[in-house]
Amino acid sequence: MHQNQNNLTVAAALKLLKLFSCTETQSVDSDAEKAQLREALLLIVNLSDYQNLGICADNPAQAFDALASYLQAFGYKVPGDRTDIPTHQNPVYLKFNSQKMFYYLDDYRGKYRGVLVSCQSSESDELNGTYGHLPLDLFAQMD
Repeated sequence: MHQNQNNLTVAAALKLLKLFSCTETQSVDSDAEKAQLREALLLIVNLSDYQNLGICADNPAQAFDALASYLQAFGYKVPGDRTDIPTHQNPVYLKFNSQKMFYYLDDYRGKYRGVLVSCQSSESDELNGTYGHLPLDLFAQMD
């Protein structure tokens, strides 16, 4: 059984992440809840082979800010040059594949805002799953 430094098991991490389904947006009300969610997600991400991220945001800048903070937390280099980000203020959906290090950006008309993280593992079916919508600022730098 895998555990991280705070003795969070894979089973406990998956149970917490599954509270965040793709149909309902859960609120994260306290710093302690955010820390626990970050810990659970990082445990599963570190055990998986790669991840796909789907980011629903108010505009491209917000989507790319969220992408950068999640990728850094996951230990990936943030790809690309931020100067080519569209500047319009319409809601967007940003899809990113960490295996290919490639993204796709499109307009989004849905009501959800947040990040979907789909973990992929060839060795453990229990790690395969999609979690979210997680907060856009879950891994944002704290001042």
